[in-house]
Amino acid sequence: MKKTVLSMPPLALIILVFSALELSPLAPLAAGQEGKKLSAAAASSSATKRKAFSPDPRLSYPVTKKIEHVDNYHGTSVADPYRWLEEDNSPERAAWVEAQNKLTFSYLENIPFRGQLAARLQKLFNYPKYTAPMRRGEYFFFTKNDGLQNQSVWYVQKGLNGTPEVLIDPNKFSADGTSRLATFSLSKDGKMAIYGISKGGSDWQEYFVLDVATKKTQSDKLEWVKVSSVAWTGDGFYYSRYPAPEKGKELTSKNENHQVFFHKLGTTQSEDELVYEDPANAERFHIIQTTNDERFAILTISDRGKGKKGNAVFFRDVAKGDKSFTPIVAEIGDDRYGVIDNVGDKFLIETNHYAPKGRIFLFDPKNPDENNWKEVLPEKAEPLQGAATAGGKLFVTYLKDVTTRAYVYSLDGKLENEIKLPGLGAANGFGGRTDDKFIFYTFTSFNFPPTIYKYDIATKKSTLFRQPEIPGFQATDYQTKQVFYNSKDGTSVPMFLVFKKGLKLDGNNPTLLYGYGGFNVVQSPSFNSLRIALLEQGVVYASANMRGGGEYGEKWHEAGTKLKKQNVFDDFVAAAEYLIANKYTSSEKLAIQGGSNGGLLVGAVMNQRPELFKVAIPQVGVMDMLRFHKFTIGSNWIADYGSSDKPEEFKALYAYSPLHNIKAGGKYPATLITTADHDDRVVPAHSFKYVSALQAAQAGAAPILIRIDTKSGHGASNTKKAIETTADIYSFILHNLGVTPK
Repeated sequence: MKKTVLSMPPLALIILVFSALELSPLAPLAAGQEGKKLSAAAASSSATKRKAFSPDPRLSYPVTKKIEHVDNYHGTSVADPYRWLEEDNSPERAAWVEAQNKLTFSYLENIPFRGQLAARLQKLFNYPKYTAPMRRGEYFFFTKNDGLQNQSVWYVQKGLNGTPEVLIDPNKFSADGTSRLATFSLSKDGKMAIYGISKGGSDWQEYFVLDVATKKTQSDKLEWVKVSSVAWTGDGFYYSRYPAPEKGKELTSKNENHQVFFHKLGTTQSEDELVYEDPANAERFHIIQTTNDERFAILTISDRGKGKKGNAVFFRDVAKGDKSFTPIVAEIGDDRYGVIDNVGDKFLIETNHYAPKGRIFLFDPKNPDENNWKEVLPEKAEPLQGAATAGGKLFVTYLKDVTTRAYVYSLDGKLENEIKLPGLGAANGFGGRTDDKFIFYTFTSFNFPPTIYKYDIATKKSTLFRQPEIPGFQATDYQTKQVFYNSKDGTSVPMFLVFKKGLKLDGNNPTLLYGYGGFNVVQSPSFNSLRIALLEQGVVYASANMRGGGEYGEKWHEAGTKLKKQNVFDDFVAAAEYLIANKYTSSEKLAIQGGSNGGLLVGAVMNQRPELFKVAIPQVGVMDMLRFHKFTIGSNWIADYGSSDKPEEFKALYAYSPLHNIKAGGKYPATLITTADHDDRVVPAHSFKYVSALQAAQAGAAPILIRIDTKSGHGASNTKKAIETTADIYSFILHNLGVTPK
């Protein structure tokens, strides 16, 4: 069975893995090489000929030109002097990028322990990593990374004790390992598979068809796929794509008119049947899934560009040959609906309609009035995390103070048993096929590497299936604790702390505070072997579960959105103040980090409280809150942020937008901004404009640098790049906190 698919915003579709790099496989690294490969154009550019004033004698920032550009927002004039940095293919911008990278990598290369730290990270990451198996008939499919492979490899084996055979090796997609497998979906009988390739970290994918028995790729090739599922039925599958973008604008142009097609195996893309589009509402997402038995096609439509948090849901009976879609929920509002599976002619549906923490209904399409929505699982005190079916059972997970609880129900909602987990942490999986006798799930926590368990449905027993061994890691050397602190308005906020046992609360411990706080995303407790490199040096790692996330349901999420976004920043500042007040650290020893929406978070709080932090790492952040909706799929974030097109929301956005609240002459923390040339989700212009303004404003001695990766996107495109980036970030943090690794 499939997990329920809710209208997850694209900013959160691939949650940044800076705090969970275990998702990225890696290879030998040559840290700093990017800074040495500079073109002649960069060397002769005006950016490198003239030097700007820098308060730090070690650094001389490239001069970034300013242009006269002013926008009028509801009577307020807003200058945008770095608008030219939005031009994706500009030679002048390319020269600027190389000049900035030259400065950044020359700085990083002078950190004496950088090479040793990179080697340590490689060693920590070099262990086999597996995903939980998926069953199709008598065959099982899973991925494995030997340790430092750039991409994980898909294997197939007959039976659980069979010999694994390579099914598809993404390391062969490109010579440099930057093309990755972004999608993999098996047909119901396991005879065919769809795999999607992303090049250089882009969100764009190309779909291909694989014959599992022969392990050969077929002639089918589908282009311009984005924000898509693979929904198998009969002799083909549904998928979603956009019309081909303008040549040269593939990474920045606004994506509109999301279309659903049906592809019949063995045909060309030009023959695909257009199933659904709505050009009159060009910013909507249209995604199709099929039920476990492939009888029903479920169409989910969201319109977050209009600020609506929820979605509409339609279905059609494929088995009966339906061509039109029948509404389950016809209008898009702020309530979310996700079809979990069908039970005969009826649908199990998860929703937060009149239930901000979630509940489950059985819907009868033959009697679509409200009386035929039968509540199967009512709302509980804990938010519903996920639901799936397998083996004729309903598996449901809930969150209790950010940690997972798992239960098994009958399909009509009778509780059968709780699945006892190894401890307090995060668990996922719990899905399968209708005829499964057992399923798999994965459990992890800050001190607990991702471990796979096999759950027998009949006996209700869990057994250990596969457990990783991390070189040089002893869980007993470290301690994890959860604390609760009060934010500015008195709201109690949870935070996890991880540190080496024997920690002295003397206010002098180097500390890294991480946060996200948006899009209903839960910052679950998760293991990261690379983090050990910090912990073993005495660094305290803190993960704050702020409003805007999904830790306590929709009300918690809503309290950190639109006009209430400042709550998220207040929660993060309060986390820092708690760490200082309770003598875990001090302002001189405190670093902050966040990516994507978390990059916005870091940019906003370091503007508001620059004296509170010594180091800041804003990664691929949304920094221009007045223009984010002008690029790629950015308009779909309006449901969380609001839009500068509306007067009241403009006022709120303008008040905290990282780009627009930098103060000339301010003393800002040591800052390393990271982005990548193929980030077509949060386009790099956000970071380019932000660093330009920050470098011009900085009156303190702390460095303001930007690290611009190549052939990567919203996250690292391969293991090698992930380790390189982490090595540079950790080196920058430790160096500027005054820590010399032992």
